[in-house]
Amino acid sequence: MVNCVETIERFCLTEPLATYDPYDIWKTRLGFLVKDFYNHHRCAALPAAAALTLFDAFVNNRSRRFYRRQEYPIVRAMAALALFNLYEADPRDCYLDFAQRHLAWLAEHSSTGYSGKCWGLQFNYAVDRGLVYDLNTPLSTMSPYALEAFVRCDQVTGTRRHAGVVESIFAFFDRDLQVMEEDHDSMATSYAPLRDRIVVNASSYTMYAFALCLDYLTSQAKSAVLDRIRKLCNFVLHNQREDGSWLYSPQGHSFIDCFHSCIVIKNLEKTSRLVPLPKVKAAVTEGYSYLKRVFLDPRIGLYKRFSLQNKASLVKVDLYDNAEMLNLALLLGENQEAARLAQAIEAIFCVGDDIYSQLDIFGNRRNKNTLRWAVMPYLYALSSQYKITRN
Repeated sequence: MVNCVETIERFCLTEPLATYDPYDIWKTRLGFLVKDFYNHHRCAALPAAAALTLFDAFVNNRSRRFYRRQEYPIVRAMAALALFNLYEADPRDCYLDFAQRHLAWLAEHSSTGYSGKCWGLQFNYAVDRGLVYDLNTPLSTMSPYALEAFVRCDQVTGTRRHAGVVESIFAFFDRDLQVMEEDHDSMATSYAPLRDRIVVNASSYTMYAFALCLDYLTSQAKSAVLDRIRKLCNFVLHNQREDGSWLYSPQGHSFIDCFHSCIVIKNLEKTSRLVPLPKVKAAVTEGYSYLKRVFLDPRIGLYKRFSLQNKASLVKVDLYDNAEMLNLALLLGENQEAARLAQAIEAIFCVGDDIYSQLDIFGNRRNKNTLRWAVMPYLYALSSQYKITRN
């Protein structure tokens, strides 16, 4: 665990946190145009998309010419959360100091033009035909990480210094996200603050965000928010399939992957610890069982990318899937599985002081020290494991 702490410190006790990213090729002007064209004309754009994919994977992955490092809100938020875990295990001032620096960065780099503080990817993202999120678009899947970091800081320090920030983030979730569908029993909210698409993990994030805000709300506001949490939870539960899995979206030609499934289960579990939700326990148990039963590759001891795939991929195993699975195992008290998985992750993805994010189908490690995807989720999991062992 000493090496684990040193690794977390090396990546988190520093500024800035600008990083390369697996998505870099699609952030270039050419990459964005090709991806947007692919979303409208798949067959016609396939040769260009394939050429850029191969160029990024096998020609430019090490040198990263034409790419530039960038800061990401989720990286700052997860760095702060990891440092709060270290601080709770070993209360050193440097952990708290740097965590608060990361929070200060988040407060200064919120998306603009919305009802409250919120964060997105901070790059232009061509999602689908006719749907593009620009670099200022906040997302329901990104903002909860910053929210959780501000709430954790108040919990760790025993203060309410970030009450204003939390209330501001709540205003974004409350006023700007759209209700995509709703009945007396359930509701689904948008991915971004527009009528865009229904995604299961997005509604689960919104549910968890509302739960995190409860202690900062008036009694009158709490009642309405609790009803929304219940409805969002029911939407997620209603979309769980008989085998325990969730499609990424109930709409269109969807897929089932590991890390989004982990996130849905994680958000259910964490919300149920803040708000009584009686049906969640069974759903979490079934979902976790599905992950272990279907995704685990016993040959390498890691969790694979997809159980239902909707497009080809060069990736054999991804750190993001395994980092989120490690996070989930620790959250659910599956410490033996967490210890086993942590060793398997280290053996495949860690080389010296470097952490790689993907292993391709040819056995090549790719995307060195890319913090957003997925070094920071991995470091956060290690910090949680360290905190558990120390306590």
